[in-house]
Amino acid sequence: MAITQSRPKRKQTGARYKDYKKKKQYELGRSPSLTKLEKRRLKIIRTMGNNQKARLLSTETANLFDPKTKKYEQVKIKTITDNPANRHFVRRNIMTKGSIIDTERGKARITSRPGQDGTVNAVLIS
Repeated sequence: MAITQSRPKRKQTGARYKDYKKKKQYELGRSPSLTKLEKRRLKIIRTMGNNQKARLLSTETANLFDPKTKKYEQVKIKTITDNPANRHFVRRNIMTKGSIIDTERGKARITSRPGQDGTVNAVLIS
């Protein structure tokens, strides 16, 4: 069964919409990449218009921005401490945008979308 990004089959009240079209290829979606904390693995995916998207499957490093010194540096990620997207992602060490990670320099919040961008960019907290 294909994953689709079209509207749901049911209305908010629970009533069914009438079918008026089939699933179209441009409505196709994909399962999430669920970026993990392991050795770096990247997958290039072809998207619409023959464009490309880099899906980061796993990584150990992050591009960390320090707001005080206004400089970037690449640091090693120790662990994921909090994930507002799903509390179960923390024990599985899955990174998404908004996750709080523990790095060598301290805690940081991920600002990029690793499954879409192919990198982990983070901002130092505190």
